[in-house]
Amino acid sequence: MSILKVALIQQQCSNDRKATMEKTAAMVASAASSGAKLVLLQELHTGPYFCQVEDPGLCDMAEPIPGDSTRFFGELAARLGVVIVASLFERRAPGLYHNTAVVLEKDGSIAGKYRKMHIPDDPGFYEKFYFTPGDLGFCPVKTSVGKLGVLVCWDQWYPEAARLMALAGADMLIYPTAIGWDPADAQPEKDRQRDAWVTVQRGHAVANGLPVLAVNRVGFESAPDGSGKGIQFWGTSFAAGPQGEMLVEASTDREEIVMVEIDQGRSETVRRIWPFLRDRRIDAYEDILRRYRD
Repeated sequence: MSILKVALIQQQCSNDRKATMEKTAAMVASAASSGAKLVLLQELHTGPYFCQVEDPGLCDMAEPIPGDSTRFFGELAARLGVVIVASLFERRAPGLYHNTAVVLEKDGSIAGKYRKMHIPDDPGFYEKFYFTPGDLGFCPVKTSVGKLGVLVCWDQWYPEAARLMALAGADMLIYPTAIGWDPADAQPEKDRQRDAWVTVQRGHAVANGLPVLAVNRVGFESAPDGSGKGIQFWGTSFAAGPQGEMLVEASTDREEIVMVEIDQGRSETVRRIWPFLRDRRIDAYEDILRRYRD
């Protein structure tokens, strides 16, 4: 059996982009020194989560791919000999932006990218103002450590996205994330939200017989313009095995390098005893393409 050592980098981000990226690089280097061959970074990790407000001026933060950030993380990947899953605010053309995950191969090259498909529009998460829905489909990125089924944040609630990645041959599902609480919510509501987030992703692991790795930011971030209540990001970065078993889980309130060993042969074993892909009734699923069945 092949064991893959993976690191999830759970961190706080500041308005000092250089300092934030240098901290990320230091955490990646520490993970590599501990044996990690795949390192996962959280959603939009080069700075604060700016989508709490709608401000055209914040689009100035978007960058091309390839660009400065992919060069920075590509050089880091090559120096350390690791595969890195990064998450960037992509400037594709004037006025056209995406929320994009980029995979850097261990030689520093861009192995592939994924543009976030499901774009939320909720209080404090005004992503539709900034991001065009992805147009690259649900295609795993081929790397030296396997086929990575990279999805992003809001995608993690959709079983269709996980299933399509699995059907395309993904070896694991990876979710860079930025999700947290409204500080005004009561604790029971906070607990329900976090538990639902973990549960739905563990369900994707079970239904597809694949490991799931979710990496979330942590700490409180106020809105860029000082309005609103801000967001308390709940951390809880975790990895689950192909039967949904919890392999590792981070805290809700601390920066951490979360290390986990993934048994890359286990999915084959699990799928033999739980053959969900074999027993799918693909002849009876036409209505899944409808918005709602009236």
